[in-house]
Amino acid sequence: MTEASPAITTNPVDNNKYTGKIGLPLPLTDISIRDANNEPLGINEPGELWARGPQVMSGYWRNPEATAEVLTDDGWLKTGDIVTMDETGYLQIIDRKKDLIVISGFNVYPNEIEEVLSCHPGILEAGVVGITPGEGNEIIKAVIVKKQRDLTEDQVVEYCRTCLTAYKVPHVIEFRDELPKSNIGKILRKELR
Repeated sequence: MTEASPAITTNPVDNNKYTGKIGLPLPLTDISIRDANNEPLGINEPGELWARGPQVMSGYWRNPEATAEVLTDDGWLKTGDIVTMDETGYLQIIDRKKDLIVISGFNVYPNEIEEVLSCHPGILEAGVVGITPGEGNEIIKAVIVKKQRDLTEDQVVEYCRTCLTAYKVPHVIEFRDELPKSNIGKILRKELR
């Protein structure tokens, strides 16, 4: 991230296998995983990654309001990434804080649902967002590009029920010919909302 350039964590250069993790903190870099009340969390508990070190910016150019949103007075950068740390100190990204969906008080991470959907043989790709229809609570919406033309909403929901806890099953399924993506191919959830 540009606010902590060049990096906060890295995998060791002698690591020969894919781990799915973003590695260990760089030297002279402090990290902390915090809950919604800014309290530190323990091993394998998902929370926002905070970082402090020589690579962390001192602030946004001529934008003290934006700086105050992401930097604490004692130099911690609130990255907006939801991560966990395992027993060996390796970090794994779960999702982005701004994409978190809250269902009846439970945190739902879109990446988890997207992984399940991507394993369905009839789905080419999928994006998941939280939506708030009317004045109601947030619900889960899956936007899907079909691999099999005859795939139905009911088939998607049934598949999700076999792989996910009930409150993580999408309530709304929308099929599209393509998903909005960034220049590097990342699905733009903001546009899906």
